[in-house]
Amino acid sequence: MRQYLKCLLLCGIGGLLYIGLEFVWRGYSHWTMFVLGGICFVLIGAVNEVIPWCMQLWKQIFIGVLIITGSEFLVGCIVNLWLGWNVWDYSGLPGNILGQICILYILLWLPVALAAIVLDDWLRYWMFGEERPYYCLIKHRRE
Repeated sequence: MRQYLKCLLLCGIGGLLYIGLEFVWRGYSHWTMFVLGGICFVLIGAVNEVIPWCMQLWKQIFIGVLIITGSEFLVGCIVNLWLGWNVWDYSGLPGNILGQICILYILLWLPVALAAIVLDDWLRYWMFGEERPYYCLIKHRRE
């Protein structure tokens, strides 16, 4: 039950932060972005739960970008193409796929993924007493 509540709390924090980011970036958001942001935040945070802490930070960021981009594409296909809610449309931007993802936003997810990794790690440490975060920038050779 505690794990479920922790996941729900982290999802809520991630969702609020994501819609806040959208309000700053484009002046509005949609409730589906709360759900998407929360799920992405939890999934990115789970990377350290599955993969050891010694994974280089740039690799964690890359995985985070894949999580965000893949989730955005999936949700975009559902809410924009299938349901026709028109929450976003990148079709006017270069390098887009079905108007749901594009190169520009994939690059913008780099600092967002980094922020999500660090914030999730510290929230888990401060709020739930989990391991204190540390990051490997360069892989050290074992002697």
